[in-house]
Amino acid sequence: MKFGISTFVTDEGIRPDVLGAALEERGFDSLWLAEHSHIPASRETPYPGGGDLPRVYYRTLDPFVALTAAATATSELRLGTGIALLIQRDLIHTAKEVASLDLISDGRALFGVGVGWNREEMRNHGTDPKTRGALMDEQLAALKEIWTSEQAEFHGAHVDFDPIFSWPKPVQQPHVPIYIGGESEAALNRLVKYGDGWLLRGYTKYQEAQRVRRWLAEQGREDVQFAVFGGPTTPKVIDGFREAGVERYTFLLDTLPEAETLKALDELAKVAAAHR
Repeated sequence: MKFGISTFVTDEGIRPDVLGAALEERGFDSLWLAEHSHIPASRETPYPGGGDLPRVYYRTLDPFVALTAAATATSELRLGTGIALLIQRDLIHTAKEVASLDLISDGRALFGVGVGWNREEMRNHGTDPKTRGALMDEQLAALKEIWTSEQAEFHGAHVDFDPIFSWPKPVQQPHVPIYIGGESEAALNRLVKYGDGWLLRGYTKYQEAQRVRRWLAEQGREDVQFAVFGGPTTPKVIDGFREAGVERYTFLLDTLPEAETLKALDELAKVAAAHR
């Protein structure tokens, strides 16, 4: 099992290029960045974690810009979105951004996606929360067409475009690995149909990961990779996820100034080393 870091990169914390270099120096495998384009002032949708929405949600950098900065400062670190809110994004622009990151990083991009939770945020992008799942399914199918076809076209209920040319194509073949975020039945069904990997949150029980691994095998999807976003440092939990066949396990890194971040990384690197 490989160890990485999941975090929010903001204008108040360590720079992404410095963070990337620090992770690679300490032997971490991957960096996964959260995304929010904005936070609506209404705050109508409750924060799933309970209580006030943490400050980092208001101040996230664009993940593709931040990951590109990290890419230029590293040579082996895998660069992931955790998660990109695809339903709030222009599909064709996103296809180019992901492929561009993969090209610049020499094939190190990982594309984690999810439907999100903030309904006002979705609506501000013109997305109907009631149909966000159906929209994402079509977007994922269309992305694969854009990445793998010289002339791509797609005609669905939510995504519709005539033949287009779009380069660059991803370095990784057949395309950048798509990690489906979420633990719901809808997310798991989406994983079977469109995903290369499952990005599950750290509070998910490792017994559930074991169950899903068995269920995927029944669906003929033994090839799905598992990655944990923001897992605890508890040895029993880490070992449980390892037994469940998790390939990548990330610790949630608090968003802090550079000096404090480097100290925190030193401690997390010790935990990772103890479980390699």
